Amino acid sequence: MSFRLRAAFAASILTLAAGMASAESTPARTPSPAGARVYVISPADGETVSSPVLVRFGLSGMGVAPAGIVFPNTGHHHLVIDSELPPLDRPLPADSKHIHFGTGATEAKIELPPGRHTLRLVLGDHAHAPHDPPVVSDPVTITVE
Repeated sequence: MSFRLRAAFAASILTLAAGMASAESTPARTPSPAGARVYVISPADGETVSSPVLVRFGLSGMGVAPAGIVFPNTGHHHLVIDSELPPLDRPLPADSKHIHFGTGATEAKIELPPGRHTLRLVLGDHAHAPHDPPVVSDPVTITVE
């Protein structure tokens, strides 16, 4: 086999292996049913509140299940605070702006400093990844006194 043929063969094998590794590292997204909806029950958009803020999560068309539990049409809540939505095609980050409720919680008391804040919910699957299509709430803007 000539050097050029061996080099082309080796490059083809490396390209194929890289493609397979890439496909394996991107997990399949969990489907969400048509009409599924997540929303903030309270506080209401425009409301003035004091800290800690009791945030209640609403969900329709799906059920709540803890992280790690694989069951059709379920997920758990993630609260996005004062931040743009992260990429919705990969697992959600976990930090002070992206709070995970992997236990299946449907409400939480959140400490927020005085001022204006935006809250948004994203439903995540068993692996903290948004569903396909993503189930995301409308933003709720509140003022903390």
